[in-house]
Amino acid sequence: MTTLEGMQAPDFSLRNENGEVVSLADFAGKKYVILYFYPKDATPGCTTQACDFRDSYEDFSSMNAVILGVSPDNEASHTKFIEKQGLPFSLLVDEDHTVSEKYGVWKLKKMFGREYMGIERSTFLIDPTGTVVKEWRKVKVKGHIEEALTTLKELTNA
Repeated sequence: MTTLEGMQAPDFSLRNENGEVVSLADFAGKKYVILYFYPKDATPGCTTQACDFRDSYEDFSSMNAVILGVSPDNEASHTKFIEKQGLPFSLLVDEDHTVSEKYGVWKLKKMFGREYMGIERSTFLIDPTGTVVKEWRKVKVKGHIEEALTTLKELTNA
């Protein structure tokens, strides 16, 4: 997949943990969107990443940004994960991985010699005009949230 930086972000409409439809268009002209794709609720790396976003939530909010997580998990799984970890942001359901494919993060993965399709941990920073201003692919959880915050601060002059 080629980079999406500088391009219009692929539009999406997905259900969140409450069954409400959330669309990229909801934030057009209003907010920056931190759209992060992760493999699975309640797994060690995904929990660390979600909690890191949770712990920096106020910093992102103060710079006019909304955080949205996306995984193939269903609403019930997202609700349980949000409640257990105290997440202050929505998690979106991409069970058929349509949006993950649009963003080029649905990939062939290997673990213990087994090949399978899954989400490659990735984050996209989308500005209020709907343009992808930064993307991080093959994200390593440690230090990632700080890097995203630094990039957003530079963009917003915060």
